[in-house]
Amino acid sequence: MSLKRDILDQMQKNFLFAVVRGSTQEEGYEISKAVYQGGIKNVEVTFSTPNAEQVMRRLADEFADTDMVVGAGTVLDEVSARLAILNGAKFIVSPNFNERIAKMCNLYTIPYLPGCGSITEVATALEAGCEVVKLFPGGLLGPGFIKDLHGPIPWVEAMPSGGVSLDNMEKWIANGAWAVGVGSALTKGLKEGGSAQVEANAKEFADKLIEILAK
Repeated sequence: MSLKRDILDQMQKNFLFAVVRGSTQEEGYEISKAVYQGGIKNVEVTFSTPNAEQVMRRLADEFADTDMVVGAGTVLDEVSARLAILNGAKFIVSPNFNERIAKMCNLYTIPYLPGCGSITEVATALEAGCEVVKLFPGGLLGPGFIKDLHGPIPWVEAMPSGGVSLDNMEKWIANGAWAVGVGSALTKGLKEGGSAQVEANAKEFADKLIEILAK
């Protein structure tokens, strides 16, 4: 299979995405490591984290022989996308669709998951070769959006990000989510509990997923 297909298959198998926003480079690394240890294997290091590409490089090297898939989030231009890819990112996520980023990712056969909030944006992303779109902001769109989206475009794969919680994850999955992205819920209590709290938060989501899939 192609590199892109191999990456997408592993990402879907992992299913949960951790959206990592560290206030420092070291915190970004520690959060990433903690969510992985808690059971979330897709790690999206956002460019709002200082020196994010260095965090990606460190994770890509340290976890090279594991099922962790390191990617970049909050990618706003093709230069950042290339920087991330050269530092080990295996997928690129942005809050919006950007055709130049799509072309850069296609050049390196790396999955690009652009943020989409309408049928028009989804169709535009598909035309540019995106196989999975990020539904953003998920909290505003709601789980029912996937079901509505699959009416006219049943073949599109969608990953909600923003607004995904332990309480509504099952609804997203029931409506056809390809995967789900979890952000601020993972760092709740970080200041008080440190990495151990982040790991515990991640484990809650990983355990919840197992529970849902077992039904």
